[in-house]
Amino acid sequence: MKHVLGIDVGGSGIKGAPVDLAAGAFVQPRMKVSTPSPSTPAACAQAMTRILRRFDAQVSGPIGVTVPAPVVGGVTPFMANLDKSWVDLDADAFLTEKLQRDVALVNDADAAGVAEIAFGAGRNQAGTVVMITLGTGVGTALFHDGHLVPNTELGHIEIDGHEAEKRAASSYMQRAHIGFGKWAKELQRYLEMMEKLLWPDLFIIGGGVSRDHARFLPLLQLRTPVVPAELRNEAGIIGAALVARGRFA
Repeated sequence: MKHVLGIDVGGSGIKGAPVDLAAGAFVQPRMKVSTPSPSTPAACAQAMTRILRRFDAQVSGPIGVTVPAPVVGGVTPFMANLDKSWVDLDADAFLTEKLQRDVALVNDADAAGVAEIAFGAGRNQAGTVVMITLGTGVGTALFHDGHLVPNTELGHIEIDGHEAEKRAASSYMQRAHIGFGKWAKELQRYLEMMEKLLWPDLFIIGGGVSRDHARFLPLLQLRTPVVPAELRNEAGIIGAALVARGRFA
């Protein structure tokens, strides 16, 4: 039985695995390669080709690929953590040519959210769900009744005179030399603003820091329920595979 390949492209690593879309799980352990430096589109495509070769016999159909950028008609108009030569590139067409396979390109936070809606903390949740990934920055994915509103960049809103992700991101703890208690106050302020703007029914907190959710989620006081992501670091790859198979627009 053939499966779908999902590839998650990040600033430090490029990870991929074949995904069983019935179970929402990897068929084999993921393969990870270091993101090349400089992380040009051509260099990243070479790294993705290594992953495709590893799993080529097990996958069929389009490949799902996440990038840390909005994706508008296949174009990446902005790029956060990769080489700036990605900016305004028709990355979907470029990668389709380089990998010699149809590629479905998707924003990385959107992909993680798609996976959580399908198989994780957001499954069967009606209304408005906001997935927030906390790491070097803040990524967001917005859903209503399970339908994705793509390319939201709500980590970049201004709060108290500064860009929200500068303090709401978990990386702020290291930069500011503070612990979870003080950082939770910054996250509280950010989520309060999200409540006022969106009035969601559920917040899902993802990113690597979600492993430590017991250290900060109980400190938050919000009217909206806040839960940790369930799929952890597998979410981006699974979500990319779902998008490739056309499960989410």
